[in-house]
Amino acid sequence: MIERSILQNTVKNYDLNNISITALGSHSALDIMDGATSENLNSIVICQKGREMTYKHFDRIIKDVVTLPKFSDLLNDDIQKSLISKNSILIPHRSFTAYIDYDSIENDLKIPIFGNREMLRTEERNVEKNQYYLLEKANVRYPKLFKKPQDIDRPVIVKVMESTRKIERAFFTASSYEEFTEKSEKRIKQGIINAEDLADARIEEFVLGTYFNFNFFYSILHDRVEFLGIDRRLQTNLNDFTSLPAKQQLEIDVELQNIEVGHMPATIRESFLEKVFEMGNKFVNSTKKEFHPGLIGPFALQSAITKDFELVVFDVSPRVPGSPVLMMSPYTHYYHGESFGTGKRIAMEITEAIKDERLDEVVT
Repeated sequence: MIERSILQNTVKNYDLNNISITALGSHSALDIMDGATSENLNSIVICQKGREMTYKHFDRIIKDVVTLPKFSDLLNDDIQKSLISKNSILIPHRSFTAYIDYDSIENDLKIPIFGNREMLRTEERNVEKNQYYLLEKANVRYPKLFKKPQDIDRPVIVKVMESTRKIERAFFTASSYEEFTEKSEKRIKQGIINAEDLADARIEEFVLGTYFNFNFFYSILHDRVEFLGIDRRLQTNLNDFTSLPAKQQLEIDVELQNIEVGHMPATIRESFLEKVFEMGNKFVNSTKKEFHPGLIGPFALQSAITKDFELVVFDVSPRVPGSPVLMMSPYTHYYHGESFGTGKRIAMEITEAIKDERLDEVVT
């Protein structure tokens, strides 16, 4: 792991009047760039050749589009030196960790990151100190895990990635070992998944409840967990299938997937907010103990609320969750007098850190 002190010294040498917010051109880059612009910070998007059109269209919020042959070319020394010369602070999102491997992020990337770079790896379920580990330490309930498919004794969801598009999900449900075997073998034959990825898949209890993606922000400057808002995911082809009448669902033989393609805003009963805050605070406190200095900035806890009003977390995002609909959230308005997204909250924290000469505290 690159020494944090090296990255802190980098930002100490930055021109604080010309800080650039930088992100890979994917996932939530527009939200991040919009936030940077709203706080009068420079904005830089790193694009992969052939994927830059979107970002050139939104030139009001993007000052500079840097196009590379591949996203991973960000690691090249000349690219890193150029971005550091522009006083860049890199904002991680899911595409960042999908296109640039964790070892390179932890050891080779010399650009300061807003957030805790060591925690990014915890999103993966096949590492020792993963999201389950942190939820356990936080005493936050998560679904029961099954080490072997032979142990399945209730509805489960098998979390496996697609064989070709590694950032896309090929999750499926099962209620028994026999159903698991039948569905997995069929998907392997169809080329949707492969046997190697299936062997690394995580089998979780399928928690029946209403699903919410709870978006938070931990301000290290104020030592406060803020609740930014809620989104729900639009997924293909699952959402399309479930919109059909039951009779048609029974007649159609199609393999269901839950690939995220969009978002919907949501709110929650005010009486539940106490549990939401408790969950967020407990999780942040666990990260402080396990990954000093703990979470910095945005994170999300994807959860289900059961009929008994219990919150069960089934996925953790230790970085920008990627939900532009938070711009419509009432909860940021309650804090700050206006509604805005994660990107602006990040930019506000960086702007305040610059003003208070604490920029080194928000980067790793």
